[in-house]
Amino acid sequence: MCTVTYLPKTDGCFIFTSNRDEAPHRSPENLDTTTISGTQLLFPRDTAAGGTWVIAGSNGTIVCILNGAFLKHKHQPPYRRSRGLMALDFFSFDTLHAFVRQYTFEGMEPFTMLVIRSGQVTDIRWDEKELNVQAKDATKPHVWSSPTLYTPEMQQKREQWFSEWLDGQDTFEQSAILHWHRTAGDGDPENDVVMNRNNIVRTVSISSIEATPLQLDFTYHDLLRQQTKKAQLPVNHEALAVHHRKN
Repeated sequence: MCTVTYLPKTDGCFIFTSNRDEAPHRSPENLDTTTISGTQLLFPRDTAAGGTWVIAGSNGTIVCILNGAFLKHKHQPPYRRSRGLMALDFFSFDTLHAFVRQYTFEGMEPFTMLVIRSGQVTDIRWDEKELNVQAKDATKPHVWSSPTLYTPEMQQKREQWFSEWLDGQDTFEQSAILHWHRTAGDGDPENDVVMNRNNIVRTVSISSIEATPLQLDFTYHDLLRQQTKKAQLPVNHEALAVHHRKN
């Protein structure tokens, strides 16, 4: 949950990709499914806390969690609830606005939550004091890096790597952005997009979701076991229409 990109395509299509930098023992082998409030969810389940860092929902929604808000914070447990479980909790609410208004953020460790829903990209950050909600331009590419692992200078350098990659792209293809997520950097193993800090924290997987109006194609690359799992999740257009009416 540490390097994330969003690439818009045409007609409501997009590609969302997330590198997870975490302790290797917490990395799952398979994609999991569950249903919350009538929405089928597809995601890799954290083997420690039971939550997740990226979810595809049959209502066309994608939720992703990065550790930290704006700056690196001091880890001071216990916390009310894990951030990965909060990502699943999101689907208990009818709308994003309901989640923002009604969820109990007090006692949560700082996080960045990205929500891609109904042609909108929303960046939600909690710094233990305030909730910051920002709408991003869904027609433009974006990149995020977790502030708990990467200084503002390293985040800026990653934005530069991403910008340089964008300059060479006429169209956005999943294979191309996956190559960037595997290879971008300047040769520093502690800060490249696929990173490794003495095997204590390293990039354990790459999750990529290609979204069309009909389905979400989820590809999960397990870098530890060198295997790839793929699954498709059809979009429930009735649920999507209900969401539009409520918003």
